Amino acid sequence: MSQNSELSVAIIGAGPVGLAAAAHLVERGIGPVVFEKGSSVGAALLDWGHVRVFSPWKYNIDEAARRLLEAHDWVAPDPEALPNGKELVDQYLVPLAAVPSIRIGLKLGVTVTAITKKGLSKIASKGRDQAPFVVRYLDGEEERDVVVRAVIDASGTWGQPNPMGVDGLPVRGERASTNISYGIPDVAGPRRDEFSGKRTLVVGSGHSAINVAISLMDLQDADPKTEIFWALRHQGVDRLLGGGLNDQLPERGALGLAAKKAMDEGRLNMLTAFSAESVIEHGDRVTVLARTGNQPFQITVDQMVVTTGFRPDFGFLRELRVEVDPIVEAPPALAPLIDPNLHSCGTVPPHGVGELSHPEKDFYIVGSKSYGRAPTFLMKTGYEQVRSVVAEIAGDHEAARRVELVLPETGVCSVALGPARSETTAVGCCGGPAVTRDDACCVADAVAKDAGRSGCGCGSKAASENVIESI
Repeated sequence: MSQNSELSVAIIGAGPVGLAAAAHLVERGIGPVVFEKGSSVGAALLDWGHVRVFSPWKYNIDEAARRLLEAHDWVAPDPEALPNGKELVDQYLVPLAAVPSIRIGLKLGVTVTAITKKGLSKIASKGRDQAPFVVRYLDGEEERDVVVRAVIDASGTWGQPNPMGVDGLPVRGERASTNISYGIPDVAGPRRDEFSGKRTLVVGSGHSAINVAISLMDLQDADPKTEIFWALRHQGVDRLLGGGLNDQLPERGALGLAAKKAMDEGRLNMLTAFSAESVIEHGDRVTVLARTGNQPFQITVDQMVVTTGFRPDFGFLRELRVEVDPIVEAPPALAPLIDPNLHSCGTVPPHGVGELSHPEKDFYIVGSKSYGRAPTFLMKTGYEQVRSVVAEIAGDHEAARRVELVLPETGVCSVALGPARSETTAVGCCGGPAVTRDDACCVADAVAKDAGRSGCGCGSKAASENVIESI
């Protein structure tokens, strides 16, 4: 790589993890080139700018980014305050992007369409590791190329929402419907009139769904005619609600408890084992034909919000040698740690370049995209990922493999887990036979299992609460 050492490193995506990677590169004397599809840094966060995150500011800021900002007279927000997505962008990402050593390489409103090795197709092997990368991107209507020494893909998954179908496909009529929103729309803000006094169907069983349901209940307080139907595609939300007060991120635990209280009070019309089959629009309303369990079910609503997670886009990586797990679509070494068929806890052992490497030397996928289709990515995990990856790119192999992050236990567990990938019998997250580290859904639970305890170790208070969740 010596002949490429003067080249910059490409970062795809200017969110918190992408800009943290840029800060680490700058700190090591390497110039970053950051490509962002949106018109602003943190464009994905602005889509859920009204949503408050689960941890205070003191856990939201990457340490290299903090050092860089403080060197430019940045005044940090109140470390104990809980920011929303817009505040994260305005008070942290925008100032970070304005630092001259990052701003000079920042390209906003551009779309990366392809990445390849200079002069080599995907099938060419000779001299491949020594060849630089070429990043092709669309700037307005003009195609441009940039030659770089390494690529860090931090493009996330926000622009690739999962469809409503339980089989991973859109249900009939879903793509054509204008009554369906994805993610976390601001139903109590600018779109209030679309949801207040109306009937809404929320599909999904994660924190995003709870956020939407609670916002709709705020509308219901003002207008009792507001009806909320919450459809769970599987049997329930025990995994999400199970942490409760054991969650070391109190705001996340409180979110689950608030949803549980609303269910108990009958403010949410719960539909379990929900499987949509088709969506039929008529006028300004939509009828959903589905099944709940084995029974046919039909409902007509004014709006639908689908919060069924996200999936990565590998289209622009087609000419690179990228290896991902066939189930989770994460790097193969990381996949067993995050596969939701195995684990229901939010905690994942800290990991870095060893778990994130691909057959293509000096190419890495980081951030939420590194988790593929797995849920519950933690922003602080992304910061540790880029610290390790940048150290490797800089040639500091010892630092790249050193763990500098201890994650807290979330307390979010369930016992109804699917079969393991190995031939051994699967174990749940809460007690049972001892398992190896890569089969443990959280570190504290592995300790509990090793000690032969039957209770769940995920509520342990032993670990530091050094982490936040992106949403």
